[in-house]
Amino acid sequence: MTLSTPVRTRRPHWSLARTWLLQPGVPDGQDLFDAAVAGSADAVVLDVEDGLPDVRKPAGRQSVAEWLFAGGQGWVRINATTSPFWAADLDALAGAPGLLGVMLAKTESAGDVEATSARLPVGTPVVALVESALGVESVSEVARAPGCARIAFGVGDFRRDTGMSADPATLAYPRARLVIASRAAGLPAPIDGPTLRDQAAHLARDTAVTKAAGMTGRLCLDSAHAETVNALLSPSPLEIDEARGTLARLDAPSGPYDGSVGPTRARAEAVLDYADKLGLLS
Repeated sequence: MTLSTPVRTRRPHWSLARTWLLQPGVPDGQDLFDAAVAGSADAVVLDVEDGLPDVRKPAGRQSVAEWLFAGGQGWVRINATTSPFWAADLDALAGAPGLLGVMLAKTESAGDVEATSARLPVGTPVVALVESALGVESVSEVARAPGCARIAFGVGDFRRDTGMSADPATLAYPRARLVIASRAAGLPAPIDGPTLRDQAAHLARDTAVTKAAGMTGRLCLDSAHAETVNALLSPSPLEIDEARGTLARLDAPSGPYDGSVGPTRARAEAVLDYADKLGLLS
């Protein structure tokens, strides 16, 4: 088997990544992995959890590990700590030079993150995928766990666990819990769940919900969604111009300088700082 060296595009650091493409870690899938990395997603996550039926997980794991040992670079979504596949996932991947980090499925406690981090090279980031009522209730402790780099929201499994609908008002509470826990723990803002492939017509609407909730990334199930999500989660030219105008107005006040100035300035500065880190400022 010959593995090609994937073509890589310049991407922001994972702490700023807006799109996290879940690419099934299929057996003999190296060409698919290369294509995913060559696409527009900020982060590619090879999925050996829900992306594969149980019977194919060992072969898929081997395929992913071979790619990571042969020059490929990416993240891997591994099985939950309660799964019989969790230890084997980590044993196969921990020494791979191309492993950028892991996304831990069905995280429900700080101990899940700690146990996973302990089996990886020091400094390997772990994104905790919260997908249940217990995970949301524990998210503050999860966010503070050693090794936890960011929180992600597994909307589909969360809805299955709780019976909640997909209505944004219904899911506002768990999203807010993840945002507040991330901020309190000093983590980057969390990653929201994906838009399903057959729901692409709602991609812009769903991404607007993500942004309004204070989340700065989304999982993606289709590489074709990445450009739209990246654009909508980035500060727009209008937002950048408005932030610059706000700072200019506050630097030369012509009216009352009241208690709203500090938060207003901070929000404008945050927009420009984020845009700068994404390379959007001229």
